[in-house]
Amino acid sequence: MMRVRAHTIRTAVACTLALAPAGARAEEGFDTEHIFGFMIGTDVGTPGEREFQSQTTGRFGKGGTYRALAQEAEIEIVPLPNFRIELGGTATLHAITGVPDIDDRHQFNFQGASLDLRYRLLDREHAPFGLTAAAELHGDRIDETSGAKGRMYGTDFKLAFDRELIPNFVIGALNLIYQPQWARFEVAGLSEQSSTIGAAVAGLVRVRPDMLLGGEMRYFRQYDGIGPGAFAGQALFVGPTLYVQLSDRSRLTMSWSTQAWGRPAGSAGNLDLVNFERHQARLVFGVNF
Repeated sequence: MMRVRAHTIRTAVACTLALAPAGARAEEGFDTEHIFGFMIGTDVGTPGEREFQSQTTGRFGKGGTYRALAQEAEIEIVPLPNFRIELGGTATLHAITGVPDIDDRHQFNFQGASLDLRYRLLDREHAPFGLTAAAELHGDRIDETSGAKGRMYGTDFKLAFDRELIPNFVIGALNLIYQPQWARFEVAGLSEQSSTIGAAVAGLVRVRPDMLLGGEMRYFRQYDGIGPGAFAGQALFVGPTLYVQLSDRSRLTMSWSTQAWGRPAGSAGNLDLVNFERHQARLVFGVNF
């Protein structure tokens, strides 16, 4: 029995030592600018850096048949230390049939354009954690949820925190989110104001020098109005994230989130499919040039 236990212990130690170098072989630590799926890290790139990024986001499930795909093409530049600018344009595909309170629609359209500004306030190499403030402004002609035509404006404000929990091996992140939105639809000239407040956490482990694996958990509260006024609903999303460094210049991030719990206002249900989707997926490919 003692020999079996000793053999088991030696095997566990050998496995641990075999895995540990995979994290230690990474010479430069983490670059968190693009490793998360639905969240952001605090790194913003180095001055003079330029990147092209393709981001595909899918949202599925609201009762009936609901599929919404958004394809965004983005150009990122870093003109100054700690400051990044991103310009993007988005096209959307909607396939909606039998969803309550949403018209049936099968269409492909150019949705709109966006401007994303990020400034790093704290560098985690010289501070206890990294801290970046981000604001993404977007103007759209297609509503991303219903596919209805109109004029939509919004800003996504985020405060991002991250820290290496185990140097070169485990990274953790926190995002605080506020998203006010204004919309005026062509049909009957209807106008809406809404806002989303949320928080998200993530953890990634380096399983290979060029690969990170982990997960994200995001909680949102939806309100009617641009402030926390009339409560509309809430949802909790959880799911895995995979990041792969394809080459010195290219990368790929894949993420999937499922609504694990939710509740619209005035309902005792376990999911909120009025304000949110059942599933969300994201695929991001980027290349430096």
